[in-house]
Amino acid sequence: MANHPRPSLADLISQAEAVAAEVNESFAELTPHQLDWKPAPDRWSVAQCLDHLITANAGYFPIFDRILQGEKKKTFWESLPLLPSLWGKMLIRAVAPDSPRKAKAPAVFQPSSSDLGGDVVDRFLEQQDRLLAAMRAMEGLDLESVILTSPAAGFITYSLRDALEIVVPHERRHFQQALRVKALEGFPAA
Repeated sequence: MANHPRPSLADLISQAEAVAAEVNESFAELTPHQLDWKPAPDRWSVAQCLDHLITANAGYFPIFDRILQGEKKKTFWESLPLLPSLWGKMLIRAVAPDSPRKAKAPAVFQPSSSDLGGDVVDRFLEQQDRLLAAMRAMEGLDLESVILTSPAAGFITYSLRDALEIVVPHERRHFQQALRVKALEGFPAA
């Protein structure tokens, strides 16, 4: 696999802003019925794609807050050399929008199976504003040297840079998934 230059923090912020704008443009006018429509019982709706992102991203905010307040302490797993870079590289590849692998979301990040419609787009956009504010506040931090633990599992560690390179492409991946749902034959007209 070829090494590609890593995106800068400014690039990641621009990508996250683009996801927010595209989610707003693509889904803000959908009805609750449209947002909750599922092509099959085992497939996600537009609302579930967004709810999954809300749930997955929410786990990062307490970590980001501790980092930004200078209160983050290294755990045992975060202190082990090599583990963070191995996990980071693997997860960045796994969540990339063009990754051919379809992975089941960890149980902690599963979207609600009930009707989510209504305010899910607004909730995503509000959370995206919070994510963008945190990312902007990270300007000047050494994103490579700050190691954190994944909200999904306590033994998975990676750098703050890797975390952002996981979060933002993960959003793009599920935005594209939601767009595919909206484009399916059978998607309700209202």
